Amino acid sequence: MEDIVRLKDQYYVRATSALADDRTRVLKYGDTFAVLNRFGDIEHLGFGQFGLFHSETRYLSRMTLQLNHQQPMLLSSTIREDNAFLAVDMTNFDTSLGNDDSVPRETIHIFRSKFLDSAACYEQVRLINYGLQPLRVSLSFQFEADFADIFEVRGTKRPQRGQRLTDYLQGDSVFLPYRGLDSVLRITRIAFSPMPRSLTTSKASYEIHLEPKKEYSLFVTTCCDRDSAPVCTTSYSTAFEVLHNRQEHERLHECQLSTSNKRFNAWLRRSEADLRMLIDGNPEGPYPYAGVPWFNTVFGRDGIITSLECLWIAPEISKTVLQYLANTQATEVIPEQDAEPGKILHEMRRGEMATLKEVPFGRYYGSVDSTPLFIILAAGYFLRTGDREFLKTIWSNVQAALRWIDTYGDSDGDGFVEYSRRSPRGLVHQGWKDSSDSIFHADGRLAEPPIALCEVQAYVYAAKRSGALLAGDFGDGAMANRLTLEADRLQLKFEEAFWCDDLEMYALALDGQKQPCKVLSSNAGQTLFCKIASRQHAGLIAKSLMSTQLYSGWGIRTIGASELRYNPMSYHNGSIWPHDNALIGLGLSLYGFQDVAASILNGVYETSLFMELHRLPELFCGFHKRLDSNGPTLYPVACAPQAWAAGAPYLLLRACLGLSVRALERQIHFHNPVLPANVDEVHIESLRVLDAACDLVVRRHPGGCSVDVLRKQGDVEVIKSA
Repeated sequence: MEDIVRLKDQYYVRATSALADDRTRVLKYGDTFAVLNRFGDIEHLGFGQFGLFHSETRYLSRMTLQLNHQQPMLLSSTIREDNAFLAVDMTNFDTSLGNDDSVPRETIHIFRSKFLDSAACYEQVRLINYGLQPLRVSLSFQFEADFADIFEVRGTKRPQRGQRLTDYLQGDSVFLPYRGLDSVLRITRIAFSPMPRSLTTSKASYEIHLEPKKEYSLFVTTCCDRDSAPVCTTSYSTAFEVLHNRQEHERLHECQLSTSNKRFNAWLRRSEADLRMLIDGNPEGPYPYAGVPWFNTVFGRDGIITSLECLWIAPEISKTVLQYLANTQATEVIPEQDAEPGKILHEMRRGEMATLKEVPFGRYYGSVDSTPLFIILAAGYFLRTGDREFLKTIWSNVQAALRWIDTYGDSDGDGFVEYSRRSPRGLVHQGWKDSSDSIFHADGRLAEPPIALCEVQAYVYAAKRSGALLAGDFGDGAMANRLTLEADRLQLKFEEAFWCDDLEMYALALDGQKQPCKVLSSNAGQTLFCKIASRQHAGLIAKSLMSTQLYSGWGIRTIGASELRYNPMSYHNGSIWPHDNALIGLGLSLYGFQDVAASILNGVYETSLFMELHRLPELFCGFHKRLDSNGPTLYPVACAPQAWAAGAPYLLLRACLGLSVRALERQIHFHNPVLPANVDEVHIESLRVLDAACDLVVRRHPGGCSVDVLRKQGDVEVIKSA
């Protein structure tokens, strides 16, 4: 029987489709993405993760290239630094021509380039003969389309599927149609240029004559058509030029970071490229999709946390996220969607299975933390930008979110926000650790709902303080005072119910009987960035987080190594998540532990050195760092890129620098800045505060770090404090 890795409760990914083992290449533009092998092929592996996907349907389940009836020899395979283009270099093996002649290996160079744009995949294949004699070679493509929904690819079985219609040819194009049970006609349209010598509905074949040192190019364009609206395409060269110019002249954010460490800079560039990849072309606007391949869509929690990570450097991301989540905020009770008035979206899906409600995630609200995090982000965006006019437009949404916290969020009136799913097919656990076995007691028993997570109470505390700040600015002093008093009462109640002297940490959660889950967890570390902890308790938590129980050397594990359910290869019970470490790092910084935050940043940075493309994945295994290790151990089905993993270095760097930007005061603050071990200088260019901007450099010195202003334009003050 196949091993199964649980992912998002019952919607899992089989371990046989491990991304880590296959060293995949990923392209994405908008709601179209491709998962390819190193040859640029889409391998025919049943319901594996390879494919060309559009709007959560796989339009190509196979697209393989052969030279002289065999796969070529791979020379190199790279994704360009901006993530936009895949380039593959290959050559021929020793090949018999069947008449006592042969072609020695490495005679023919094959260059393959691919990119995506507007629901289409563009491909060029160029061959050059470096031999001394003319050659005649065969080149072929084999292709199929299974039109599997993304949840099928992840492992969910369907009782029935739509109708695979008759494939047909039209000129130089192949049409592979499918009419879904949702009545949508989806067509994979593959155009070849020049016209192949032989073209069927599953194979295109070329016979190519190559003179010495001459080249031959052919082009393949695959379009993901829906109903009667075919994708508009252009030539490969025109599409390439448009995309190249767009990548050259557009950036994710105006502010630019660089350091004295070239490899650290490569990590920062990869993070920016990954974030841009997850934002560009999305139909919702510049809202960061959660990750490829499994979460190439809007997630509320992921979008908010990614925005918080990037808030100081790219606040415009937050504005888009806040607007979209305000527009999709729940307004009524819909049990099958876990929706309640004021609740913020968890996940949005638009595939066939979601439309038919075979899965509950078409518009799903089963997230206990998205709502308080939405309020936190709203206040954070206001403090960072001073954009009062925008905040006024979503103030009613913030108020509705606050009402949800006090009513549906705290349904039993005990002062804590709990979750218990309404939809029988929804997520059992509705915090960020949403695996079915992620919340448990010290003896290994699974916690029964309704469950109050420790970090969620911290989020609620910060949300009430954030609401008070906004209410005060909007002139509602009574509301501001009420929310402040409620936050103070919650802080006292939280300390009493959650603190565990024997753990020197907060309990992971309270179960349905109000009994604490006394488990060492990173959740307790996340309470710090909301500043709900007393200073004494924060110091104890910092010590526990950096103990060998939780800190692996690469990062902080989700749970301690001595816990009964600890498994460093699990999704949530012993693995390491970059975004989790970033939020913890910020919290430590807010209590003055910048040196600890710097250690976390250094561990996560060193992790990136062992990752292909310097790309931090969604998570990796929690094995302890060993002297004989070749690096951290990959988690087999982690998304890469993943938005909140890509945003982690920005937040960790902010934590180390003790950096805060206060637009209303026109100030940039550095409190007790510390640099990680591998970095001696950090340069920050064009950091904007309202209509002002400045360039800064933070340098390490024997006695600490200095902050120097290299350029200042407009009215802004830079303050460094100890």
